[in-house]
Amino acid sequence: MHANEFKSLLGKNEIIQSMSRKGNCWDNAVAESFFKTLKCELVYHRKFANREAARLEIFRYIEGFYHQKRIHSGLGNKTPNEMEKFYKSTSLLVA
Repeated sequence: MHANEFKSLLGKNEIIQSMSRKGNCWDNAVAESFFKTLKCELVYHRKFANREAARLEIFRYIEGFYHQKRIHSGLGNKTPNEMEKFYKSTSLLVA
């Protein structure tokens, strides 16, 4: 996908792209932290039979453990699912 097509797709879906200055790492910090955790807690400890087996195990880790059971200090020692429920119960999250 070309950059202009990507920008158009974002606009059609009312998504604001995060763009910081060159060399500013904050845009990627959350994603990089997540992928480090995924690799350290799951990927580096397993040998997957094939790509589909890896995809399934990663899905199970994210949906079955990371979102539901793994507490996060940045979320006040709550799980992502607990925080999502909290925000949905308040007016802070607009559907």
